[in-house]
Amino acid sequence: MARRRLSKQQRERIARLQEARRQAAAQRAESALADADPAMQREGRVIVRHGQNLVVRGPDGRPVRCLFRQNLGEIVCGDRVLWQPVSGGEGVVVALLARDTTLSRPDFSGREKPIAANITQLVVVLAPRPEPTGYLLDQYLVAAEHIGVRGAICLNKADLLGPDEREAFRRRFAHYRDLGYPLVQVSAKRAHGLAPLQTLLHQQTSILVGQSGVGKSSLINALLPAPELQEGALSEATGLGRHTTSAATLYPLDSGGEIIDSPGVRSFRLGRLDREALENGYPELRARRGQCRFSDCLHRQEPGCAVRQALEAGEIHPDRLASFHHLLDAMHRE
Repeated sequence: MARRRLSKQQRERIARLQEARRQAAAQRAESALADADPAMQREGRVIVRHGQNLVVRGPDGRPVRCLFRQNLGEIVCGDRVLWQPVSGGEGVVVALLARDTTLSRPDFSGREKPIAANITQLVVVLAPRPEPTGYLLDQYLVAAEHIGVRGAICLNKADLLGPDEREAFRRRFAHYRDLGYPLVQVSAKRAHGLAPLQTLLHQQTSILVGQSGVGKSSLINALLPAPELQEGALSEATGLGRHTTSAATLYPLDSGGEIIDSPGVRSFRLGRLDREALENGYPELRARRGQCRFSDCLHRQEPGCAVRQALEAGEIHPDRLASFHHLLDAMHRE
């Protein structure tokens, strides 16, 4: 269904309401801090944000409902923060600590809007159906390269395929492993079917991305120990209701890692990049930077192109170069 366009008057009214809410939240935060002891400030991790409320995991692992000072910028799931305990068992976030990584997507005005912070791994989930496309897969992997996190590939729903089909499905993406991207094949419906993915997620802060219907939610539910109890405990501890977990939420895993379940990745798409940044998102192209005869080589039919020579030598997969040109052409159309 097409998104309904808002009139200028409606947009202005929404902006006024949002600003009023921000000001009210700011006043509540400053009022709560009035009698607090700054010596009690401590570090925490943002588990979830809902509007002007945060849930922060403190040093003891307990979720704490927090307001936040309004001059801190955009705070998202996964952020590390400094928070001040206040009365009523709640807190106020007073500082946003430096991020290692930020996953963003463009909003409707084209500005980058952060989705999650401090992730270490972006796992692209593929399934036999819907039919996966190398173009979409490469778009996710370019994003991982761009923000400096590990890209990985999870082939899900192996139970839908026979042994020969499973092997053919795996071989279709085998060249990504040669590029350094971990590749696992799993099934949430089989005993021990998640073991390869659990190993991949160990000691990582991961976010799962992929097309609708590939089974991301089923995988997350299967990975989480008692997901209904976790969501219920989070809602009860914070008083924000069950709808809290419809926002990006950070969960600990028994495997020793963390996973962010984020509705924001459903509409995730690559932000605006220039040609050099796009090329840097392909390790096999990045390794040949500066080797072409012409500095502005687009790796099409230009003479002395090191990338075309590597393609002809079988050192670059043709699907990868095709997806690079697809993304490059899409950038020029914008």
